[in-house]
Amino acid sequence: MMNKWSTRDFPVGLYDLHPNVSINFQMNRFYNWTNDEDMLREMREAARSIHSYEELVHSFIQLGNQALEQDKKLKAAYYFRGGEFYLPEGNPKKQQLRKQFIALTTAHYGIAKEQHHLIPYENKFLSAYHISADNPKRTVVFFGGFDSYVEELLLMVMIFKGAGFDVVCFDGPGQGAALEDYGLPFTHEWERPVSAVLDFFSLDNVTLIGMSLGGFLAVRAAAFEKRVKHVIAYDVLTNFFEVFMHQVEPETREKLQTLLADGQNEQVNTALQQMAGKSLMIEWGLMQGMHITSSQTPAEFMRKTMLYNTKDISSLLTQDVLLLAGQEDHYVPLKQLNEQITSLTHVRSLTARMFTAKEHASNHCQIGNLGLAADVMLQWIGQF
Repeated sequence: MMNKWSTRDFPVGLYDLHPNVSINFQMNRFYNWTNDEDMLREMREAARSIHSYEELVHSFIQLGNQALEQDKKLKAAYYFRGGEFYLPEGNPKKQQLRKQFIALTTAHYGIAKEQHHLIPYENKFLSAYHISADNPKRTVVFFGGFDSYVEELLLMVMIFKGAGFDVVCFDGPGQGAALEDYGLPFTHEWERPVSAVLDFFSLDNVTLIGMSLGGFLAVRAAAFEKRVKHVIAYDVLTNFFEVFMHQVEPETREKLQTLLADGQNEQVNTALQQMAGKSLMIEWGLMQGMHITSSQTPAEFMRKTMLYNTKDISSLLTQDVLLLAGQEDHYVPLKQLNEQITSLTHVRSLTARMFTAKEHASNHCQIGNLGLAADVMLQWIGQF
């Protein structure tokens, strides 16, 4: 008997699991994809002794191994993902945990080998899954953002399949297997990997969904790839540089921007390294950002974030567009929603949905109520 997943398979609620805002968000994120209530208790207990990323990694690997012993494979997968998430590039455990995560999640959702594809791209490969419903209504192309693996999104993919859609989901440059197995760093020119995916599967008339930083990537791709007919920014993200600066203390933002503008790279590096010593969020953001963009210094990474801006390309979109935003997103400033709305001057139609705390969906990418976000997207696509 085939499993049929629905939006009700996501839990509802955002929980206080750890005093650090960013770690708490990520703990909720991993729980949201498992809907295993034991995880809440286990992470809350573990949080008492987690004061650094090293302690978090140790706890999550231990909890993952315990889950495997209990034959709770999906829970184990996301504990391993949580441990891998905070490990630096050179740590030998990182790839081991990533491979365990992929094997456990794809097995849980019954992904067959023939549903996985390697798409030629710049003499290397992108990793993609093609998962189709019987007699599909239309095709949805789905990808993540700054720190996601496409396998992390498989429950959402299976829900779209269950709703009658043909789904292609992929890791682009700087993501998942494209980065870790084939060494492809991030590019802001996201139309290039999207075009490669559409060519490979001979697709036309697709709905493009980009999650997190994918909210920029989807808008960027749609500006240049007109086989995309419908676009969902899940959530909106117009200015990646501003998103990173949003994590910096307000009194130091202007100084840091001045140093960048003046080309004072060494001073920028020193300032950011000092900030990382005081902020777990900045420490992890710099580590992840330098890794995925193949940057040698914090200053180099910061300059690359400036390329991820929809200001100059939003007017090129002519498709139907849905913008999602969380009212209390601690990563993306809410004003970016209005900026994106006002800059989409030539779209065929424009819909915006802001999620609130009363809906348990006001956080980044609606962690706390992913099912509601999925319902909104499915209803919007269904009108076409």
